[in-house]
Formats: sequence, C-alpha cells, structure tokens
Amino acid sequence: MALNIPGLVSLSVFFTLTLATGIWASWKSKKDQQNRNPTEMAIVGGRNINIFIGLFTATATWVGGAYINGTAEIVYLPSKGLLWVQAPVGFALSLVIGGCFFVNPMRSKNYVTVMDPLQETYGNVMGSLLFIPPLLGEVFWFAAILASLGATMRVILHIGGSLAIIVSACTVILYTLLGGLYSVAYTDVIQLVFITLSLWICIPFALVNSATESIYYTATHQSYQDPWIGKIEKQYLGRWLDDFFYLVLGSIPWQTYFQRVLSASSPRQARLISYLSGLGCFSMAIPSVLIGAVAASTDWNQTRYGLPSPLERGESAMVLPLVLHYLCPAYISIAGLGAIAAAAMSSADSALLSAGSMFAHNIYRKILRKKATEMEVLWAMRTSMLVFGTGAAGLAFHSSSVYDLWFVSGELVYALLFPQLCCALFVPSTNTYGSAAGFLVGLLLRLLVGEPALNIPPVICYTACSLVNGTYSQVFPFKTFTMLLTLGTVVAVSYLAAVLFQRNLLPRRWDVC
Repeated sequence: MALNIPGLVSLSVFFTLTLATGIWASWKSKKDQQNRNPTEMAIVGGRNINIFIGLFTATATWVGGAYINGTAEIVYLPSKGLLWVQAPVGFALSLVIGGCFFVNPMRSKNYVTVMDPLQETYGNVMGSLLFIPPLLGEVFWFAAILASLGATMRVILHIGGSLAIIVSACTVILYTLLGGLYSVAYTDVIQLVFITLSLWICIPFALVNSATESIYYTATHQSYQDPWIGKIEKQYLGRWLDDFFYLVLGSIPWQTYFQRVLSASSPRQARLISYLSGLGCFSMAIPSVLIGAVAASTDWNQTRYGLPSPLERGESAMVLPLVLHYLCPAYISIAGLGAIAAAAMSSADSALLSAGSMFAHNIYRKILRKKATEMEVLWAMRTSMLVFGTGAAGLAFHSSSVYDLWFVSGELVYALLFPQLCCALFVPSTNTYGSAAGFLVGLLLRLLVGEPALNIPPVICYTACSLVNGTYSQVFPFKTFTMLLTLGTVVAVSYLAAVLFQRNLLPRRWDVC
C-alpha cells in the first residue's frame, strides 16, 4: 500500500515538537541547578516541580500507549467487554491509595527512589535483589511500548515498524538523557494535551460514520458481534478480582509513580498530585472506551478495511488506530495518530528515567561506588539509561515475547516488592531474614504456577485449574494469594529470627545480617 505522507509529516512535526520541548526543559533544569544537587535535579527535579506540571506528568505516566490501546481493545473483544476494563478504576484507586498511605512516609523522609526504604530497612544486598524485578519491568515496559508503536505505524503509515521503533527510541533517549525529570515532565504536558485533544476530535466522526451502528443499542443487543458491555461469568470471578487487586496494589511500588510524588515541594502537594492524577487517569479512559464501542458496532465490510474483521485477522490490539484510520476523515485521523505516538512516548520516557535513576542511586552510589561524586553518579545514570534504552529497543523487535515478559515481571513486582515496601514503611520490626525468606517464597510460588504465554507449564495447579486447548488456565486468584503469602512470610520469619537471637536460642555469631 502507498505511504501515508500526511500522517508521516504530522508525526514528524510531533516528534520535532516533543524533542524541542525536552531540550528546552533540559536548558531550564541547568539554569535552575545552581546551588542544587545535580543528581537530585535529574531524578526528582530538585523537589521543585509545581503542582500543575506534577499533575500532568503523573497522569501521562499511566495514560500510555498500552492504556489507551488496551482499553479500546478490551471493550471491542466479544469475550471481554466493558466490564473487563479494569485499568481506569484500578489505576485511579491505586493513585488514591498511594496518596493516602504511601506518599507521606516516602516524601517526609526525602527518599529519592522507591528502593531507598527497602535498602534502609533490609540492607544493600537485599535491596539489590529487590531491584531486579522493577528493573526488568521498566525495561520490558519500554520495549513493549516501542513494539506497539512500531506495529501501529506499520498498519497506519505503511512504513517499516523497525524504523518507527528506532526513531521513537532515539528521540526519547535523547531528551531524557539531556534533562532528566524536567525534560520528561515538560514533554508529558505536551503529550497529554495531544492525547486529549486528538482523541476527542476523532470521536464524533467515528460515532456518526455510516458503517457504525448506535453504540447505545449495541451495548446490550447483538449486532455485528456480542454486546460490548460484556459480562463476567461466575467461574472467572476469581481471575477478575485477582487482576483488579493486581492493578490497584501492584501499581504502587513503581519508581515511575514515586518519582512524580517525590518531586513535589511538600508532602501535602505530593498527596494532592496523587489524588488528582487518579481522577485524570480515569477520565482519560473515556475516549478509548467510546472508540472500542464504535469498533464493536461497526460493519467493517462497509469500510476500506473490509472483511475479515480486526478480530478475525488477529489485529484487535490495534483496533483504536484502525477506527481512527478507517472511520474518520484522513485529516482527522492524522490527529489521532499523534495521540497514539504521544501516549507511547509519555510512558516510554518515564520507564527509561525510572530504570536509570534506580541503578545510579541505589546500585552505583550505594553498592558499587560508595564514594562517588555527584557528577559521577549523574553520568552513571545517563550511561545506564543509554544501555537500558538501547537494549529495550532491541527487544522491541520481538514484540510477542516482550509483552509476555513485561506481564510476568509486573506480577513479580506485585508479589515481591509490594509486600516488602509495606513492611519497610509500616512494620519496622521486620528484618533482612524475613525479607530474604519472603523474596524466595514469592519468587518460587510465582514461577511454579507457570506462564501459558511463555509455554511454561504449571507445577502448582490451584483450585479450578483446567486444560483449555492444550494450555493450563488458572482461574484461582494466585497473584494476590502469592502476594499475601510473601507478606505473611516477611512478618513471620522476621519475628522468628528476632526471637531466636534476642533470647539467645541461636548464637549471636550466626547473626550474619
């Protein structure tokens, strides 16, 4: 098919604008850096990010390409529907819970990363182990975002997906390297405005297209496919609840979240940013829900896309760009393309900065080079971002496996890091023995349950585990169960170790921690 020249020009303008904003923010951060810690400026913006910028960057971090594309896809899928769209409510609740319970103890102690309380409580060695799951999560997240953007550009612009991945990665890496959090935060403002305006401009055209049935009718009535409102069958209620708690609680222990709230000038302002970004995150899902409903209500045979439908072609993951491209006028769909690129980049830069920040501050400064100067730590951060960004771009060419690895690493963060963070902040009596035991228990339980997407068969089959089309399906809420067992193990083993050593039931010379 012919190259989409207007779309390519539009995307080039957007990338140029984003890069220019990032470079300007880098210059602004250097101007404000006088008499300030350069590393802290790069990681948490010198704790000088105002509430307006903080709100925009916190919201844009969660409203990424996976968020807007995934929401539309789930509404469109006949086997899912609106009732399975959990991310908007889950992320919103996560930000509210984070603001209520986690922001104050983190911000009041002037922590720089989410790993600081863990290293403070359990030591640097244990902290370095706990660093692995979030690092993998951030790198795989960056790779998955690039892969999704590459696939979208291939379908809509008819250019090589690899070219889109390389250009996107280079743009994000460049402005993040130059300005740190300042560049990421100010480009997030541009990107969030692009997402909001572009999607809302496209929706009226998609709704009134002649190939589209009324979404009010198709919500509850069979038309071209099952009603898009969806349903939750009784046997899948456990999985639904498991996924929901995973989104609510598993979204808290990420550096991408704490980087925003820790950059606020006060704990009160940090809490306010968290609460308001939860509301913003929820409201930003509305356009994607409407687009997913439009896709489920469309006779694709009346469009240039034709039959078979996106579901039958295996392109349901790209239903949002397909609606924009085939149900909106060309000059309008170009704006929607900018929204997709903006959403992807708003999350990609956050993941890259998060991974580099944790490595430089928690690994390089506290373990590898304890006497490192501030400038040395800053260059370690920049070097690590370059390495992680290049590695993630390479992984993005293997899109199917990257998505699966991202999901697994995210579940490890939920099972291993969330309970450890809770204990470090709210159960000060826990110790390194409990942390190590909890890490091992959580890791083993998660690995032994298997992963169908990676063709790893389960060793542990929980209640209602069944074999479907040659693949084991776990409907038991194993993610939350594993998290709770990890939490219980940390507390119980910490108490047991304290009793054994304090009462001299074990020799003090055995107390290696």
